[in-house]
Amino acid sequence: MADIALIAEPRTEQGSSASRRLRHAGRIPAVVYGHGAEPIPVSVDSRALRQVFNTAAGENVLLDLSIGTERHLAMARDLQRHPVRRTISHVDFLVVNRDEVVSAEVPVVLLGEALHVTRGGGTVDQTTFTLPVKAKPSDIPSHVEIDITDLELGHAIRVADVSVPAGVIIELEPETVLVTGIAGRGAVTQDEVVEPVEAN
Repeated sequence: MADIALIAEPRTEQGSSASRRLRHAGRIPAVVYGHGAEPIPVSVDSRALRQVFNTAAGENVLLDLSIGTERHLAMARDLQRHPVRRTISHVDFLVVNRDEVVSAEVPVVLLGEALHVTRGGGTVDQTTFTLPVKAKPSDIPSHVEIDITDLELGHAIRVADVSVPAGVIIELEPETVLVTGIAGRGAVTQDEVVEPVEAN
């Protein structure tokens, strides 16, 4: 996917009052930093920012960020949101290089139906909703899919069971549990099934 263009404007006023005025005017206060440069206070149009995130890459989209005559390759980091409305109230932009490895949080998407679990009276417990990954900026996936079709009661899907694209590393221990088939009251797991003994 091509880099998405976003225009940022330098801001001279800082502090909570100045930030409120920006948001009231439809702009989001932000900071651009990275590669040893001094942080640059900027603001971006809130509607343009929403459109930027409304792509297949989501919040990990690679940005062609313009600040006056300067242009930076950047990614959004540390999004702060309003506690009730969940609108973005502040964002950091990290300047990156195409060939460097960066960290990102990637959403987890469950695929399929765990019929072995639900028909056995259990429930699917998703313990992790985002995965910390490392990859080059253009290699970061928009999400990581986990197929729960074969999940059974009392069993779990771990990091080691998850497939990710080449060049992507999940920054969790391989045995970290992501999804579990939890048995409900009275449910019997596969490991607890006792075969009947034939009478002599």
